[in-house]
Amino acid sequence: MLPATWSYRVPWGLLLAAIVLIALGWLGVARSEELADGSGHYVRQQIVWTFLAAMVCWGMTLPSYRALVRHSYAAFAGAIALLIAVYFFPTVHGAHRWIRWGQIGFQPSEFAKLALVLALARYLTRAENYRRLRGLIVPLALTIVPLLLVLREPDLGTSLVFLPVLFVMLYAAGARKKDLAVLAGCGVLLLPVLWTQMSGEQKSRVTALFEQTGPDRAPSDDGYHLHQAKQVLALGGVFGSALAGEPVDDRAVYQLPEDHTDFIFIILLERFGWLGAVTVLGVAAALVWQALAIAANTREPSGRLIAIGLATLFGSQVFINTAMTIGLLPVTGLSLPLVSYGGSGLLANALAIGLLVNIAQRPGFEMTNAPFRFAH
Repeated sequence: MLPATWSYRVPWGLLLAAIVLIALGWLGVARSEELADGSGHYVRQQIVWTFLAAMVCWGMTLPSYRALVRHSYAAFAGAIALLIAVYFFPTVHGAHRWIRWGQIGFQPSEFAKLALVLALARYLTRAENYRRLRGLIVPLALTIVPLLLVLREPDLGTSLVFLPVLFVMLYAAGARKKDLAVLAGCGVLLLPVLWTQMSGEQKSRVTALFEQTGPDRAPSDDGYHLHQAKQVLALGGVFGSALAGEPVDDRAVYQLPEDHTDFIFIILLERFGWLGAVTVLGVAAALVWQALAIAANTREPSGRLIAIGLATLFGSQVFINTAMTIGLLPVTGLSLPLVSYGGSGLLANALAIGLLVNIAQRPGFEMTNAPFRFAH
């Protein structure tokens, strides 16, 4: 049960940041449809998902997060099973990312990220051997298994966020810096092996980053997405089409594949200019800061590690998504948290927000009626 003063512990700043990002997502999805057929189907669907996400977020605050941590290994095993199960379902756009029943489907990789954070938090608060180099084998294995499964879907973008979560949580838990450096060095040495495991499309996305075309040259097949993203970004200008109007009447030049999902950041920049960019990045930074503040105010180790892991998860996704859309990283197909269209991503992020609220409401140990026993 929550204490009577639970409302004073609600991280309203975190919730406000999440609400603003979701609202920006609505605006971005609406603009993408306006530039396409103007049907409004995606934005209506996203609003429905938002209400479902709000209920999921609220439900996640009810049980103590420590009760959830006790079942984290089971949740992680279930996530791995679902990541394997996707290969028994038909491909969507050439990738095994979805489990579908008729018109209903979801992406297990979105929930696998949360399961990894919970599993790492449980292991790192109950084991001491991770403070030695050989003790890093278990958390590394917990990370590598879902990473490779997601990479083989193929989904390079999602696979990239697992490693930052691992390293930051290990560092926060007290792993030695020299051991983390050795681990990072081994990772660099294994990059050629990783390259061999990447699909041809994933390799082409990486090489296209170093073969970007100028505005006067037709892009190659692999560089088309990035070329179009830069063109739409340039059309938005400093103030965006919402204030300055559309400089070109031909809607064909605004066409950008996956603009309501992976490239929603570019659509917001086109509509609201650099003010839109500053708003998105500023609010996302505020959300990450609020998550870190929850970690700093939490005295219970697993709660602190979960909050740090979720902050890293949000921060790394925002960085990778925005960097890839402007040509600083390969186009990897990673959505922008709480902003991009998609039910699986929105529900998974709502679970993460609810978990952070849960931790903020229980910054220490709650006591039961029986003296010297902790509530679960």
